[in-house]
Amino acid sequence: MPVPSLTALQQRLLDRFQHRLPLSPTPYADMAKRLDVDEAQLIDALDDLQNKHIISRIGPVFKPHRIGTSTLAALSVPSQDLAATAAFISTLPEVNHNYAREHLFNLWFVLTATDEAHLRAVIATIETTTGLPVMSLPMLREFHIDLGFQLNHMR
Repeated sequence: MPVPSLTALQQRLLDRFQHRLPLSPTPYADMAKRLDVDEAQLIDALDDLQNKHIISRIGPVFKPHRIGTSTLAALSVPSQDLAATAAFISTLPEVNHNYAREHLFNLWFVLTATDEAHLRAVIATIETTTGLPVMSLPMLREFHIDLGFQLNHMR
């Protein structure tokens, strides 16, 4: 897979803000100031990154179970239904991300919800809509994996 082309601003933006987004009423203005650009340029760069599917979301990541609850979940989806099922899963606001795997359980995703009742309701909605049982794998032990990386080392 080819490495996507990034502008200098986009590379600086991704390098600088994979961690520690400004927690303020004006986060984009604060980010722009730190990068010495105006807010409109920063927002245009973020829009372009999203439109090219380089980034999918901008927002906080909280330690598990500090706010609400979550689970890793999986479905065993017939191959002909995988794309449509993944597209449906992606529409749910409680889904952080989903991905296909080469396994009997071939669609995996992370669900987050305000509480256990909400989480069970989302799982029930998925099962009713897809006709497939959800395998829920709640976290028993916390591990931290930092998925950030410096882009200036990729070139």
